[in-house]
Amino acid sequence: MNRHRNEVRTPASVFVALFLTAAIASVGGVQHAIYKNQQVRLSREVDAIDRHIEQCRLDIRTTEMRMDQLLNRFAIRSQIEENGSTLRPIPAGIIEEIEATPAPRDSVASAAP
Repeated sequence: MNRHRNEVRTPASVFVALFLTAAIASVGGVQHAIYKNQQVRLSREVDAIDRHIEQCRLDIRTTEMRMDQLLNRFAIRSQIEENGSTLRPIPAGIIEEIEATPAPRDSVASAAP
């Protein structure tokens, strides 16, 4: 009969501590998974942005190349001839040089009547 009284009983604080430890470990595991998923998602976003930047750079180079082709004076001249335009080259003796600085004005504009 005295057998139950003499057995060592585990205090309730030990069970509470084990429960809190398990709760903290499970919350830590969930937080780790959340942070890892965010890291993977951000890494994918960064890779997608890098690919988009490279595509934009390629588009810029392609556009510059096409602009150079379109602004080529010989290509423009041949295009004008193909279109049957009446535009003709100007002889060098007819070209006039104009001063870059405008002449000073004596009058001043006024908004009052």
